[in-house]
Amino acid sequence: MASWQKVYEKWLGYQDLDPDLRGNLEKLKDDHEALEDAFYKELTFGTGGMRGVLGPGINRMNIYTIRKAVNGLANYILENTVNVKDRGVVVAYDSRYMSQEFAVEAAKVLGSYGIKAYVFESLRPTPLLSYAVRYLGTVAGIMITASHNPPEYNGFKVYNEDGGQITPDQAADIVSYIQNTEDELLVPVMERSELEQKELLNWVGQEVDHGYLERLQSITKLDEEARKKEKDLRIVFTPLHGTAHDLVMSGLEQLNFTNVEVVKEQAKPDPEFSTVASPNPEEHQAFTMAIEQGEKTDAAILLGTDPDADRLGVAVKNKSGDYQVLTGNQLGALMLDYILSHSDPMVLKSARMIKTVVTSELGRAIADAYNVKTINTLTGFKYIGEKIHQFDATGETFVFGYEESYGYLISTFVRDKDAVQAAVMASEMAYYWNGKGKTLLEALEVLYEEHGYYMEGMSSLTLKGKEGTEQIAAIMEAVRNNPITKIADLKVEVAEDYLQSERKFLTSKAEAETIQLPKENMIKLILEGECWVCLRPSGTEPKIKYYYGVCGESKQDSERKLTLIKHAMDEMIEQIRTKR
Repeated sequence: MASWQKVYEKWLGYQDLDPDLRGNLEKLKDDHEALEDAFYKELTFGTGGMRGVLGPGINRMNIYTIRKAVNGLANYILENTVNVKDRGVVVAYDSRYMSQEFAVEAAKVLGSYGIKAYVFESLRPTPLLSYAVRYLGTVAGIMITASHNPPEYNGFKVYNEDGGQITPDQAADIVSYIQNTEDELLVPVMERSELEQKELLNWVGQEVDHGYLERLQSITKLDEEARKKEKDLRIVFTPLHGTAHDLVMSGLEQLNFTNVEVVKEQAKPDPEFSTVASPNPEEHQAFTMAIEQGEKTDAAILLGTDPDADRLGVAVKNKSGDYQVLTGNQLGALMLDYILSHSDPMVLKSARMIKTVVTSELGRAIADAYNVKTINTLTGFKYIGEKIHQFDATGETFVFGYEESYGYLISTFVRDKDAVQAAVMASEMAYYWNGKGKTLLEALEVLYEEHGYYMEGMSSLTLKGKEGTEQIAAIMEAVRNNPITKIADLKVEVAEDYLQSERKFLTSKAEAETIQLPKENMIKLILEGECWVCLRPSGTEPKIKYYYGVCGESKQDSERKLTLIKHAMDEMIEQIRTKR
């Protein structure tokens, strides 16, 4: 008998199995392929937590896989943190199927160890969970979300006592405690009524929201008079059926934006995300309804947040009068320039801007112009949060952090990307430039003329299953072991291997350097003329991603270079695959 069948039969034979999950198992009893996929391995707990399809099995999101993960977390914090039982853990959840149920299950497990749980009464955005950890002083935070994954998914993210996503080292430690839990079906839990009676389950209302909104007022760069002035800038906002509505609307109201319309069909939480193919503002189809509404009202800016409100997309009108969705790199550059140009020069002396290694170099050029140091991190906002934590000791000042995938952070009262902060700041910035007679696209053109026409792209290749995993590994190995000297007739000047922590200089005699970042299976090649490419297997999907960036003398020059590099990379990847 295959090992997965033994686990399946264990579940089937468990008398107290959740009735809904038992019903789902009954429906699958003749589908051996589906059963094998549900039971052949445990759901992977990665650097941020775990994410998967809802359903029965150890490779699915359900109350038992949640209990096992929380059991591991409980043991980890009890052994590695102080005053755990009194300080407790705060739990938030988004609009997905089973989100509230999973939040309560987390409390049931924590309560069995005498650890207090603070659970929100209703859904909340991810950045509010990050803030809540700091506001309530808890030892950890749990967010039940699968971000912008399809409706059949849910997930479990863990935050440390600083309010940041757990780091890889912390994740590895937690995983070891999770693996010590032998049987996910037998994790001890306490009943909800007993939890409430013993004050081990504490329901969180509006108090944390009010604290967050008070702090949100501090991010503005407007003076007192401009802050109080009514702002008639026409804004259309869509929360894409997620959690951002209340906080974004309150944040805009605090700055006296009086002409804000919400896309009604997408305003209410909906676990099916029924009006979009994908609730991801990175994908332009998510803006279809916002654009239709914007055209009717001649809106100056369209705002779109993903379901757990940690990513923001923005669209504004171009010269043809059509709405154009800004890339994450473009919006990040605009916000960075706006923030730095409105900051006290004395503050900027110790200021640091943080971006990821695959985020546009336009940000670095802007920061350089203000004598602000740029710090690069690996991909993932957890690394930006970790850097901010280090600043508490070094005395450096955080001014802005962002990544190309629509994640931004303006102020450190949150330690993760925050679409609420970003939505308010983007609106304020649009209002400022509107007063100068410019749209955000025209303001972006000013940045290009000053710093160079930076342009970026990203391609991905989906390779599913065991064979796909092997192909992805082979592609990375081939690039790592066969040094590339040219891409699209551009010389490779520097090769950075983040798995080997090594930076090699190919066109100079400089000695190799050690990359002072955590190890990751990623390779970045820096080309002549401020161009670059980067290869990286996805951490959450069966994909290999390759990013590229260029800097040209004009938009046309940059587009030409970008196209050449993209084609060269496509060809190179295909050649490696066909040679296997």
